[in-house]
Amino acid sequence: MSIRVYPWLIKEPRINKVRIIGGELRSRVISFPDAEGLRPTPDRVRETLFNWLGQTLYGRTCLDLFAGSGALGFEAASRGAERVVMVEKNPAVFRALQDNIAKLACANIFAYRQDGLEFASRDVHRYDVIFLDPPFQSNYLPKLLKILPQHLNENGMLYVESGAAIDVVLPWQTIKSGKAGQVHYQLLGIPAND
Repeated sequence: MSIRVYPWLIKEPRINKVRIIGGELRSRVISFPDAEGLRPTPDRVRETLFNWLGQTLYGRTCLDLFAGSGALGFEAASRGAERVVMVEKNPAVFRALQDNIAKLACANIFAYRQDGLEFASRDVHRYDVIFLDPPFQSNYLPKLLKILPQHLNENGMLYVESGAAIDVVLPWQTIKSGKAGQVHYQLLGIPAND
């Protein structure tokens, strides 16, 4: 018995694209595969976020946990961040991150294939900006909000995306917040002790 293969019925994996909207890499395109739960931050939300952070991130260090497409990390690198660490567990998505880092010649981006919660639990570094967009259906957010204060430099900020508004608990304070479609986003900080 022979099996017939009809090439037009074989679905190729879909390649998605996102355009970097600001900085040195403006208008460059990053590509990434389909993956469960992967939702790149929309252009409008990225634009708002980087207006909140200031258009340049010169000299800042950034952590992009649950990097996915890497849109936030690439935007930070494009806008002058000194160092960007991207963490992504999915092997195919991680390979795409590596390919995009090489294609864009981003020597200031370092990618790690690991679970974001596990990485945050073991990492000893501090950052000026942390981008946090865990899978919406996960229970990671409360755990990460407890862990991440020790990873922020003084006056550091945490950007959070979630499927529902989050109740901010001490030591966090909401600096800015917004909603686009089903995505709630907030910029959090930790007030300095007087």
